Amino acid sequence: MTCINKQPRNNAHEGITHLGNSTGKWTRQSVINWIEAGTHTFYTLVNGKRADVGVVQGENGKHVRTYADGYYNDNLLALPECP
Repeated sequence: MTCINKQPRNNAHEGITHLGNSTGKWTRQSVINWIEAGTHTFYTLVNGKRADVGVVQGENGKHVRTYADGYYNDNLLALPECP
């Protein structure tokens, strides 16, 4: 993943509506479905460090977060807006 869309932009992970990269942009729900089905994997690569995208159950339902070095982190929230 190289970009996200968030509504509102300053909200927590649940606010991510779309995720994208150089080949396309998808809804958060599509990304969740593909990860859970095992049909696709996604990751971020920042400063040479890879963080895999995983599905997390939150207060308001499932959302996506990055996972690296045994911990979930906020790498997705640092990505720029998708066009």
